[in-house]
Parts: sequence; structure tokens; C-alpha cells
Amino acid sequence: MKLGQIAGTTVADDVHTKYYQGLSQEEKMLVILRDELYDGSWDKMTRDLKDRLTGKPYIFKLVHRIEEDLARIEKLQSYETKYKVNLADYAEGEEA
Repeated sequence: MKLGQIAGTTVADDVHTKYYQGLSQEEKMLVILRDELYDGSWDKMTRDLKDRLTGKPYIFKLVHRIEEDLARIEKLQSYETKYKVNLADYAEGEEA
């Protein structure tokens, strides 16, 4: 067994699991939707949401939600890039 590895999980896995569990429901939903609808690509998801923002007509409330989701995506993508992980791996059976 490697140093830092307990019962098949690593300390890093535990850190990422705790991070995922601390996400808001909206953030968790974005992680799951990204994998299900955008082949795991934050770039595709971000592009789609920005395209929706520029489309007319649109509902004002939806615009705020998209802007909030874009900020959430930036946070989640930054975490995944920094630690080279896919947060969907820590979703443990959650569905959109």
C-alpha cells in the first residue's frame, strides 16, 4: 500500500470528495450536466451558455441564472485544472 493510501482511496481522493460534497446543488448539477450533455467539456458548456445569453428573446431571470452558472463553471473548471481531476468522479451515483 502506498503512503497516504487507505482502503483503496488516496488522501487526494478524500480531499476531492470533501470538496465535491461541499459544492452547492447548482454546482453539483453543472458537473453532472457537463458530463452528460457536453462530453465532459467545460468549454462546450460555457460556449453554449454564452450563446444562449446573446440570443433574443430571453427571459431576464434566465439571464441571471446563466451568468451565475458561468461563474460557477469558472470556479469548478479552475479546481479541476489545478488538481487534474474530474469532479464527476466524486458524484457517487448522483444524477441530473
